[in-house]
Amino acid sequence: MTRDEEGILDTSAVILLGKIDPALLPELPRITTLTLAELAVGPPVAKDETERLARQARLLQAEADFDPIPFDDLAARTFGSVAANLRQMGRKTSARTFDSLIAAVAVSRGLPLYTANLRDFDGIESLALRQV
Repeated sequence: MTRDEEGILDTSAVILLGKIDPALLPELPRITTLTLAELAVGPPVAKDETERLARQARLLQAEADFDPIPFDDLAARTFGSVAANLRQMGRKTSARTFDSLIAAVAVSRGLPLYTANLRDFDGIESLALRQV
């Protein structure tokens, strides 16, 4: 299998960085501003100080390592299709809000999405998924 030149890592893939084989990732891994937002939720909801510090370190590392792709007007329009696909399958968009929005960015940019949780993206047409 050849590596994609560029691709978007979802939050699960970012969390696993350093634990997964780099050959499973695109040559140019990208993240979205939505992944930063999802990572930012982690520290304040951590159950203990050790976990809070680990989550804060992960967020700071992602901020330092990536120039995130914004959720722009094209992604917003694409989100309409993503949400419609999920609803047609009987899945609630609100249950996986961050995933749906990240998927919309990937589809709008024509980039594959790298994830550890393929099932989170079931039913999203035009989304190229890669397992990490």
